[in-house]
Amino acid sequence: MTVNLNGRLALVTGASRGIGYFTALALAKAGAHVIACARTVGGLEELDDAIQAAGGSATLVPFDLADMGAIDKLGGSIFERWGKLDILVANAGVLGTISPIGHVEAKVFEKVMTVNVTATWRLIRSVEPLLLKSDAGRALILSSSAAHKCKPFWGPYSASKAAVEALARTWAGETQRTPLRILSVDPGGTRTAMRAQAIPGEDPMTVPHPSEVAEALLPLVGPEQTETGKLFLVREKKIVDYRMPE
Repeated sequence: MTVNLNGRLALVTGASRGIGYFTALALAKAGAHVIACARTVGGLEELDDAIQAAGGSATLVPFDLADMGAIDKLGGSIFERWGKLDILVANAGVLGTISPIGHVEAKVFEKVMTVNVTATWRLIRSVEPLLLKSDAGRALILSSSAAHKCKPFWGPYSASKAAVEALARTWAGETQRTPLRILSVDPGGTRTAMRAQAIPGEDPMTVPHPSEVAEALLPLVGPEQTETGKLFLVREKKIVDYRMPE
């Protein structure tokens, strides 16, 4: 499916590698100007080179999502320069440690919740007014099957992804009478550094490349997409509808 995003403005967090990197690149190839956010400057510069080589354009914003003041300022900066935002892809996240809940260090748990949950809420608060100024604002909140499987030893990460899904559904309900559409997406097992950290013995060639996931995500941010408040899964390069419990 061809998605035309010419003239649209997209914000992607965690854009220096993995799913964020390739989603930002796919958005730019589809015509969007991408605001790429991440901690790693080198990764953002590589992304910018790739976007320019593909004929697209980007603005790089290096900062740590644990910096709440920077998130607050981001919305104001976007408003001053562009006056609106059309697409949000809240992708950035951390795994923490794979460990029994009782053995997780407080600083590790707090970091997972800060980056995965609090920063997502803060980002929503910062850019919601901008998305509402778009004729077809679209927000994707990246989740994980961990939110539902709740496997042993994955406590902090599972809890954080369940929390962001709850935020997304609540936000969708609050904005359902507006043009803004909000979805959660579980990308499935993907060949990323986080996946390698979580499952070190796995052959990475047995899971999809993040570029394949990025291509599947594109139709969810176009103006033609009208669903809101749902969770979609990416499986075998396709989007699958997952029915949330009422």
